[in-house]
Amino acid sequence: MELGQRYKTVWLSDIHLGFKDCRADYLLDFLAKIECETLYLVGDVVDLWALKRSLYWPSNHYEVVRSLFKKASTGTRVVYIPGNHDEPLRDYVGHILGPIEIKREAIHTTVNGKRLLMFHGDCLDEHMRLSKWEGLVGDAAYDLLLFLNRWANFIRRRFGRNYWSLATYIKQRIPNARQVISVFEEAAIREASRRGLDGVVCGHIHQPALKKVKGLLYCNDGDWIENCTLLGETFEGNLELLQWTEHQTLLQSMTGNGGRVKADVVPLRRAG
Repeated sequence: MELGQRYKTVWLSDIHLGFKDCRADYLLDFLAKIECETLYLVGDVVDLWALKRSLYWPSNHYEVVRSLFKKASTGTRVVYIPGNHDEPLRDYVGHILGPIEIKREAIHTTVNGKRLLMFHGDCLDEHMRLSKWEGLVGDAAYDLLLFLNRWANFIRRRFGRNYWSLATYIKQRIPNARQVISVFEEAAIREASRRGLDGVVCGHIHQPALKKVKGLLYCNDGDWIENCTLLGETFEGNLELLQWTEHQTLLQSMTGNGGRVKADVVPLRRAG
């Protein structure tokens, strides 16, 4: 069986449909090739902030929505946990959008009995303690990173090269960015610990990770703007973090009982 073809559970977040840097084609390829019993959409599936600025809805973004609803209608349980970019959908928590359940947060129990708290992650923004000025500078810097990322990959495609995230490469080398990521991870783990759970699954910061923090599982399924990553649970209860571009790459994996990490936590790099 090919990598990632069938999972018990899959987590996706930060797709940002309606935003020009959404990597919808890679996501469509993934959705066409995998099957799972449960699919969790952990926020920012549709970028209402971007759509408010300008209407951008190409056909492949529509096809992603169509594919998600098709899965939900043909046996896959799909649970949608809205984020900050699709926050208006939180008004419908507890309801069903067609065949898709909408929840504010949820708890997933793995095959091996580990209980994982699931939320988008914007509820932890208060822990970041960014001033308004720092936030504005951060937004502008991130827009610049995505601009550079877009053009870098345009050039790479011209030379027949695979997708590679310049944005992630740069972020990992900025001390302040690494500090913000660390603060977020620790805040997420504290919330799981406070509730007596075994770990957390979230998105929001566009930084995929699968590791232990203070004895608990920290799982961030990443995004479909910079990294094109997802989190999957196998039928044996193992957790896997994958990147899905021209090539599918297993980035990190962890035994189902939360034990030894099989692959070190590594920076995302070009697949192949």
